[in-house]
Amino acid sequence: MFCEIEGINIHYERVGQGRPVLVLHGWGADIEAVRPIMNCMSGLGYEAVAMDFPGFGQTPEPPEPWGVPEYAALTRKFIETVGLRGCDLICHSFGGRVTILLASEDPRLFHRLVLVDAAGIRPPRTLGYYVRTYSYKLGKRLAKVRWIDALLHLSEKQKNAGSADYRALKSDLMRATLSRVVNLDLTERLDHIQNETLLVWGDQDTATPLARAQVMEKRIPKAGLAVLEGAGHFSYVDKYAQFCAVMKAFFA
Repeated sequence: MFCEIEGINIHYERVGQGRPVLVLHGWGADIEAVRPIMNCMSGLGYEAVAMDFPGFGQTPEPPEPWGVPEYAALTRKFIETVGLRGCDLICHSFGGRVTILLASEDPRLFHRLVLVDAAGIRPPRTLGYYVRTYSYKLGKRLAKVRWIDALLHLSEKQKNAGSADYRALKSDLMRATLSRVVNLDLTERLDHIQNETLLVWGDQDTATPLARAQVMEKRIPKAGLAVLEGAGHFSYVDKYAQFCAVMKAFFA
């Protein structure tokens, strides 16, 4: 199904019947990535609703580089458009950024929250981070000088710079969007989330380490943490049976 919001044709799906649960996918993913969550919740008697964020899956890119606030604003309008206000919510990774911002602004937008291996806390910036960042920016500028680029092959080196998520993006617009997304630290927003919240984390998650879940547990007033041993960043896939058992207990 599709619905138009802010001139963007948003692709979404509804699976199952019952109380609605909005499912938000992570960066670089789409509805298919969270289908195990949708199947789990529909099997428990809920209606799982998921959309492709702009720039992913079957939803076109945003008209200009976006940050978390723009993705959050669109998600709020999606909720209102398809009649989901007051729904439960399950989010993964990047979906956690959007959830933290929305829930901290309007607790009544959702009922219960489940943050799975969620992003939102920016890691401390070390000296190595600044060295890599400014080396990249300098190389990008020098690569525009033809004789320097021909001598040092900087254009080719730039293609291999940055994170795996950054290199996987095919458009400059989405690369600029990723930079805006990851540079926003939402730690201070955690204190303002009033919803009952469950954090589900893989203890082997290296993308959003367990230590960040422990910070969220301390700062979100009504939060609890369930750790899936032996699971990584996609803990709901790595330990699907355990994940569904946790969902059944929490939503009961």
